[in-house]
Amino acid sequence: MNEFPESHAAWRKSSYSTNGGNCVEIASLANGRIAIRDSKDPSGPVLVFDRAAFATFTEAIKADERLF
Repeated sequence: MNEFPESHAAWRKSSYSTNGGNCVEIASLANGRIAIRDSKDPSGPVLVFDRAAFATFTEAIKADERLF
C-alpha cells in the first residue's frame, strides 16, 4: 500500500470513540481537506474529503442514512 502522502498530519480521535470500540481519527489537511482513518489501523487506508463532501458525509451519518 502506498504511504499516505501527508503522514505528518495531526490526527485527533473522535470524542464519540469508545475505549476498544469503533474509533476514528480525523486530520485537517492542506487546501481545506479532511482525512479520516481507523485509529486501530493508523497505517491503513485513509479517506480524504473536501470540506463540502465532509459536511455531506457527516450530515448523512447524523441522519443515519445508508451511504452505500
